[in-house]
Amino acid sequence: MECPDCGHESARVHSRYLRTLSDVAAGGRPVLITLEVRRLFCDGVGCGRRTFAEQVDGLTVRYQRRSPLLQHLVEVAGVLLAGRGGARLLNILKVPLSRTSVLFQLMRMRLPSITTPRVLGVDDFALYADVYGTLLVDAGTRLPIELWAGRDAEQLAAWLRAHPGVEVVCRDGSLVYRQGITDGAPDAVQVSDRFHLWQGLSKRVSDIAAAHRGCLPETVPAPEPAAPSPELEPFAAADTPAHRHARRLFEAVHAFSGSGRSLSAIARELGLNRRTVAKYARAASWHDCVRTHSAASVHET
Repeated sequence: MECPDCGHESARVHSRYLRTLSDVAAGGRPVLITLEVRRLFCDGVGCGRRTFAEQVDGLTVRYQRRSPLLQHLVEVAGVLLAGRGGARLLNILKVPLSRTSVLFQLMRMRLPSITTPRVLGVDDFALYADVYGTLLVDAGTRLPIELWAGRDAEQLAAWLRAHPGVEVVCRDGSLVYRQGITDGAPDAVQVSDRFHLWQGLSKRVSDIAAAHRGCLPETVPAPEPAAPSPELEPFAAADTPAHRHARRLFEAVHAFSGSGRSLSAIARELGLNRRTVAKYARAASWHDCVRTHSAASVHET
């Protein structure tokens, strides 16, 4: 076994101890691996390490209590779903971890090495109020590359000079970014993405509509006369005994209404129930006093 510091081979055993590792669940049950590992002496000349623990290739890593397969699963869940979502997914997979633990494992991951993209995306974002920052994105992988405060053309040009090979730059309509790209990568093609194209088009259409707002009423056609209400057509077209009876009662009740007599007196005079007289007195027309099933029968006939 090689010493992790000096690389000297050693086989002299100092001691043995048990090491427990968590592994991916099997059949819905958590798996624990218990290993008996050795602690070895380092006999390398000039090495400051006296002892070291042996590692099993593909199974153990220094200071790690999970197998490489389980650790990769936790990291993938953190990258895809972050804290709460990653913790919920891992709990389903029988790997109980809190959201803070998932975020901690995510922050421990090494960032991928920066490679110069062929298509670069440049855009700004608001930090707060009127303070902005610049974001560089690899348009091929959609992963962020660089992030800095401010919208400076010289800073963008310096980055492009330090990372040659950018062929296409996707940006918004900012003149600052156009100048920075022209200075840093003069051979790169500058294009606009769909979001900024739609944003610019909608703003232009809004400005034109606001400028010609006074011309719009002239193009609106005059309103057509309202069509008669469809509810009244059956009553106007039909002449049934129920309709004639309702019309007679409505006219009789309203003939007495202007005389100042009470509803009870009108009911005695006409030989009707007081509630019937009150219904006809409150109605605006005799159509309001016709039962709904009468109208339904008119439609059926």
